[in-house]
Amino acid sequence: MSSPDSPVRTRHDTRPASAPAPAGRKRAVDPKRAGGRVDRAAGPSWLVVVPACVAAALAVLPLGYLAVRALERGPAFAWNVISGDRSVQLLLRSLGLSATVVAACLLLGISLAWLTTRTALPCARAWSVLVTLPLAVPSYVTAFAWLSAAPSLAGFAGSALALTLASFPYVYLPVAAALRGTDPGHEEVARSLGHGPLRTFLRVTLPQVRPAAAGGGLLVALYVLSDFGAVSLMRYDTFTRGIYTSYRASFDRTPAAALSAVLVLMTVALVTAETRSRGRAGYSRTGGGTARRTAPAALGRLRLPALAWCGTVVATAVGFPLATLGYWLAVGSSATWEPATLATTALTTLAVAAAGAALTTVLALPVGVIAARHRGRLAHLLEQAAYAGHAVPGITVALALVFFAVRYVRPLYQETPLLICAYAVLFLPVAVAATRAAVIQAPPVLDDVARSLGRTPFGVLREVTVPLAAPGVAAGAALTFVVCMKELPATLLLRPTGMDTLATRLWTETGTGSFAAAAPYAAGLILLAAVPSYVLGRHRT
Repeated sequence: MSSPDSPVRTRHDTRPASAPAPAGRKRAVDPKRAGGRVDRAAGPSWLVVVPACVAAALAVLPLGYLAVRALERGPAFAWNVISGDRSVQLLLRSLGLSATVVAACLLLGISLAWLTTRTALPCARAWSVLVTLPLAVPSYVTAFAWLSAAPSLAGFAGSALALTLASFPYVYLPVAAALRGTDPGHEEVARSLGHGPLRTFLRVTLPQVRPAAAGGGLLVALYVLSDFGAVSLMRYDTFTRGIYTSYRASFDRTPAAALSAVLVLMTVALVTAETRSRGRAGYSRTGGGTARRTAPAALGRLRLPALAWCGTVVATAVGFPLATLGYWLAVGSSATWEPATLATTALTTLAVAAAGAALTTVLALPVGVIAARHRGRLAHLLEQAAYAGHAVPGITVALALVFFAVRYVRPLYQETPLLICAYAVLFLPVAVAATRAAVIQAPPVLDDVARSLGRTPFGVLREVTVPLAAPGVAAGAALTFVVCMKELPATLLLRPTGMDTLATRLWTETGTGSFAAAAPYAAGLILLAAVPSYVLGRHRT
């Protein structure tokens, strides 16, 4: 009698258990052992490879532009631009702002994650939702709110405040997820040895969430380096504002390209440093861990300060901007803003964001399928190329597409299709990540079953892979739609003449000090971004 794990053989099957399968019969691939991927001798179909190569080529276009344009007048000229006093000043300003914002976000994100997941904080579930709401408020809207209320904040302080309040959820979300996934038994042991909540957090909990905190800090640093709206409204010169000023002030694009190359190198250096900081230490637990949830730590005398801390963060990051917008909406009148113009701008924003999300999702689908279903150098290269846009700020992508359009496709210059392509380059990593995760969750053995039934590779993709991954792909498309609506620097440079989105209109009105006229566009942007954000959040919970 065979054991449950032994192969089952019929009476007519006289082959030994270790004998190979007969010729012509394919051995099934265990998706768990394959890591969610299927190795096929023929590799991915050309019907998937060709569009994936198109997406990768579009994603690496800005990097090629920087290499050509920055060296167009020779390495000596580029070095003079990079090593000049202005560039060094921009470098120090950008690094100082990034370091300040990352430190503040780590403090906010880690403390709030610990309070909402590991302590007996009253209404912890409600607080965990409230502290993620700043993701729906663009950084330049937060900057607008604080600048209109306190003009003296313009400069470094205002930029750091606005960027911190807009980006600390990037630390909170991964740290909170790590705290929910780690084995709480270690903390129980620490408490049984007499350690209090604070000492347990510092000695036991914090080391376990360090990779998540480092990853969140990296996202914040990249966000700060690429931000244009908040620093522009606060009139604080960083690399992004310096690149925009250089582009607008001269017909020579080489200085702007050289500055963009430095910004890309800074981004690559940050990613490399974060990767090396992980080291070789393991942070995963062995086994399934404890099946029950640990008892939350009692806050005791810290209960009221903890509630005050959470309330202050939410009120500052969400309540104050909304209250400021409400004030300026009440102050404004038909003399300062027109509902018809607001409606037209909102429809334009929805149209270009929807087109950008659709193109990005279509380009991301073949890349995500190859990354999830195939191994090899080609799959790795295509996936890494698709993520190239993650290292290039929006203003650099816009400069690259302007250069490409003027040189090779002049009719597309300052036309909507070029703007939509910019959205695809910038946010392709968002859609690829969502698509890859969704395809991996679909059992790859179903693809093999469909092939054995005579389906072509395209038929397998259309009838099996895409339908199974559709919910995850749709979630990625919704997230891409939200970020397209909020994008500012590329939209400013690439929008057709006379076309405005809510983001560009807000930036224009705020730049002239017309806060009452800017408020409706800020409110409209938040409302439009909040709807898909709410649907997306409800779908994931």
